[in-house]
Amino acid sequence: MDPHSHYSHAGETQIVLNIEGMTCAHCAMTITKVLENNGANHPNINFATGEASFSIEDKSRLTKIMDGIVKAGYKVLSEKESTANTKGLSSVEKKFLFTIPFTVILFFSHMFFGPDFVLNDPIVQLGICIPVFAVGCTYFGKSAWNSVKVGVPNMDVLIIIGSTAAFVYSIAGTILYFGTHEVHTYLFYETSATIITLVLLGNVIEHRSVKQTTGAIGELSKLQTTTAKKVMLHEGKEMIHEVSVNEILIGDILLVNTGDKIPVDGSLISGNISVDESMITGESIPVERAKGDKVIGGAIVVNGSMKMLTEKIGKETILSKIIEMVKNAQQAKPEIQKLGDKVSNIFVPVVLVVSFITFFICHFLFDISFQKSLMNSIAVLVISCPCAMGLATPTAVMVGIGRAARSGILIKGGSSLEEFAKVETILFDKTGTLTTGNFKIKNIQPLNGASLVEIESALFHLEQRSSHPIARSVVRELKDRYYPDVSFSDINEIKGMGIEGKRNDGIIFRAGSYRMVSDSSVDNSHSLYVFKNNILAGLVDLTDEIKTNAKETISFFKTKGITPVLLSGDTNKRCKEIAGQLGISEVHSEQLPDQKLKLIDTLSKNGHVVMVGDGINDAPALAKASVGISIGNATQVAIHSSQIVLLKERDLAQLQSAYLISKHTLKTIKQNLFWAFFYNAVAIPIAAAGFLSPMIGALAMAFSDIIVIGNSIRLRIKKLD
Repeated sequence: MDPHSHYSHAGETQIVLNIEGMTCAHCAMTITKVLENNGANHPNINFATGEASFSIEDKSRLTKIMDGIVKAGYKVLSEKESTANTKGLSSVEKKFLFTIPFTVILFFSHMFFGPDFVLNDPIVQLGICIPVFAVGCTYFGKSAWNSVKVGVPNMDVLIIIGSTAAFVYSIAGTILYFGTHEVHTYLFYETSATIITLVLLGNVIEHRSVKQTTGAIGELSKLQTTTAKKVMLHEGKEMIHEVSVNEILIGDILLVNTGDKIPVDGSLISGNISVDESMITGESIPVERAKGDKVIGGAIVVNGSMKMLTEKIGKETILSKIIEMVKNAQQAKPEIQKLGDKVSNIFVPVVLVVSFITFFICHFLFDISFQKSLMNSIAVLVISCPCAMGLATPTAVMVGIGRAARSGILIKGGSSLEEFAKVETILFDKTGTLTTGNFKIKNIQPLNGASLVEIESALFHLEQRSSHPIARSVVRELKDRYYPDVSFSDINEIKGMGIEGKRNDGIIFRAGSYRMVSDSSVDNSHSLYVFKNNILAGLVDLTDEIKTNAKETISFFKTKGITPVLLSGDTNKRCKEIAGQLGISEVHSEQLPDQKLKLIDTLSKNGHVVMVGDGINDAPALAKASVGISIGNATQVAIHSSQIVLLKERDLAQLQSAYLISKHTLKTIKQNLFWAFFYNAVAIPIAAAGFLSPMIGALAMAFSDIIVIGNSIRLRIKKLD
């Protein structure tokens, strides 16, 4: 029962356990209480994935914690057992299949045959019911007793009390009236067995359905290959050995061919490939990678062959971090779940009181028979199980986050979904967010006798030696044009101003910002100024390249009643120009980081504010906003400073998808909670009035769970608008 992974951090050890037997949010609450009572810190329980994560300062407490989990009625699995468990029948499925034959015999012999039929003999019925009741006691009874001990009574308390009441009443009738014809009016063995079997059926359906809500984790995990081709030297010759991905070390050289999955993160050292990164970035078109480019583990090489240098392995790879992030996100609770949790926490004790009152009123006030009053109170217990309330929020959150992950959108938790769905103002950084960070040459104006080709040639040759983003953009724009056989020498960068160099005919050219001409000109409206032998020879105007679907995205948020705002540290002229092209009317330019924070503070007083930035220089603003959304390639800074990460960095359409997924997830949660509350509000009075038998109640309880889970699963394929 060893934990399948652990690591030390800040004096504490982080533990992750696989736990069998969790079926709903109440199970998670019970285990949370066990962990807290045994000294675990920051417990995080995901009943859908069967994982419990927590931290402890003293490793020796781990044994006590695992013993506490076992005593609470659950099983701690090793990683090997957990993997094997997912392939065969689960424990609850095996128990359900075992109880079916006994329950069918009891139910149908009672329904269709008279009291003289051999299977309706009281002793025979007791013998048939005992195996089913024993399963119920071990499965529901142990969990119920331990949940009461830790102070969080769960739904199993209601089930075990209801089935035990029917069983004990039947035994009492068998003993007191055995041998008389009257005995059959006291036999409810089929009720006890049917309650247990139908609730087991509901748990089986829950188990299978909840697994569907975590499909994104499974799909992402399938991207992780298990083997790799390692390049090794043997007697001076390269040999290719197929090894397990767990054996790969940083610095290893791997061979990846067409059709292979890239095993780990690294960089390409030889070859050219086309690679499909769609399941990681959401980008459907294969991208080209050449020597020196980074490659991501889990992506598929669709064409070409390469050798790569291993740089990140195991849990440090981008894909592993994405999987871990999705798992953690599915555990984070939105505010709306607090309502369901509060009701669920007091629900079981309240139902027990209602059940007792039902029996008392029916038998003592309305003079209804003891057995009929007992059946009414049992029906109240069985039909009131609060599973649907416990499943309402987490299942919807799991599906919503999973759908987003498959589209290359990483959402950190249910609270982020809820906050984004309520957004009223959305702030956009400019460079790297609305624009690509690349610049296009809008216009070149030659002056004082210089020619256009001469200016372009000087710009191309000089800016090649600069690492400035504008310089790189200029070179990229001019590299495909033809220039005369010209060369430059003595090229020097003038710090804070620009760059200069001598052409092979002795003429000196300089290119740089307005600072080069600030002493002689007041015209600062141009991007670059080019000098030829100290005479102004050309003016260059550049424009930012706007990202794909940026204008459509701004228009989309406007139609939803959300105000778009441009918030940037760039010049007012450039911000106004971009805002005009995109249809943004409110612009805050030349903003320093502290000014951005003050603006977010001011806007937050009037409603929810979302900040969209590149995740690095906008980190403080991203953290300050109600929801921070970073656009990038899942760097550590981006992940830590924001709640949502858009992996397809050149297409803002993902922002629309993230909003719609958030909106529809919140809508689904509200629908689920409405059904769960409505079901109990209607069903309990009907059961108390005697219009529902305990067996029908058990079936109705399972049906309510199916509706909630089914509505959540519908979100996977639902059309978003």
